[in-house]
Amino acid sequence: MAEATPSGSSDLGPVLITGASGFLGPALVDVFRNAGFPVRIMVRATSPRTNLTWDDVEVVEGDMRDPAACAAAMRGQRYLIHAAADYRLWAPDMEEIVRTNRDGTRNLMRAARDEGVERVVYTSSVATIKPPDDGVTPSDETRPLTPETAIGAYKRSKVVAERVVDEMVAESGLPAVIVNPSTPIGPRDVKPTPTGRIIQEAALGKMPAFVDTGLNLAHVDDVAAGHLLALRKGRIGEKYILGGENVLLSQMLGDIAGMVGRKPPTVNLPRAVVYPIAFVSEQMARITGKQPFATIDGIRMSRYRMFFSDAKARAELGYTARPYREGLSDAIDWFRAAGYLPGVSR
Repeated sequence: MAEATPSGSSDLGPVLITGASGFLGPALVDVFRNAGFPVRIMVRATSPRTNLTWDDVEVVEGDMRDPAACAAAMRGQRYLIHAAADYRLWAPDMEEIVRTNRDGTRNLMRAARDEGVERVVYTSSVATIKPPDDGVTPSDETRPLTPETAIGAYKRSKVVAERVVDEMVAESGLPAVIVNPSTPIGPRDVKPTPTGRIIQEAALGKMPAFVDTGLNLAHVDDVAAGHLLALRKGRIGEKYILGGENVLLSQMLGDIAGMVGRKPPTVNLPRAVVYPIAFVSEQMARITGKQPFATIDGIRMSRYRMFFSDAKARAELGYTARPYREGLSDAIDWFRAAGYLPGVSR
């Protein structure tokens, strides 16, 4: 495996970042801008502009599903950070999630290869990694899922997209490093993400119960900083989990309640009770066009505690992550300031 480009002023070339209108993307732009990189972002014409607040970032419109748009956005770039993804657990056409994430990744990787970029950092996910068998021992990069064992369209989409990158590294020498963020939390979750919706609903007092599951939670700014470390220090073809703390959902909800002055939920719901709620929620989503709060795939995934170890990233990249409660606090502060939490005070 090739070694990374040495860090320092000599590596400050132009970088294309995808996904900048979403949640992780703005944090990535800030990290690379602050490090001195000239930044170009590719966003769809229909993407929200709420998080696009920079006056020194070049904006090009394009859809990663369009090969010509990807090639145009890549011209003249030294690096690619590909963080754009369809991050939904449900869609009227679930295969749309798979097509977008797989084909969009292939288009961007081919454009990067053809342009001769020096280094690619591809944002995968811990969704591509098998969770702990015992529900306790954190999983690592040595436990990949297959498309057949991935639960739901989103996880399957990330598995097949990651394989696209793996194959291009092996077959055409694509200089790509793969990072696998766990569950980012923090400010600027504009849509919000599925986890952001949990934080929002819990802060509003709309989650009086929980199921027995767990997550690995990391501040979005730490995950973004991990991408720069991966660009500079990661080994081509290697995967690095960018995570934080392993936390039970009940603890997370209790911490949110404490931050906003509510009583923590105490009811542990059996999954058999939640499945009908998820079914009705999905049916309502087909009528309203809004994302369901509970999904059948989400309930299926909740059978596993999504606990992971970022030891490899810490050892090889120098990655660090702050306590996850700081991410919760920053998320709540941002949601409140942005008007997502009417009536909620600290």
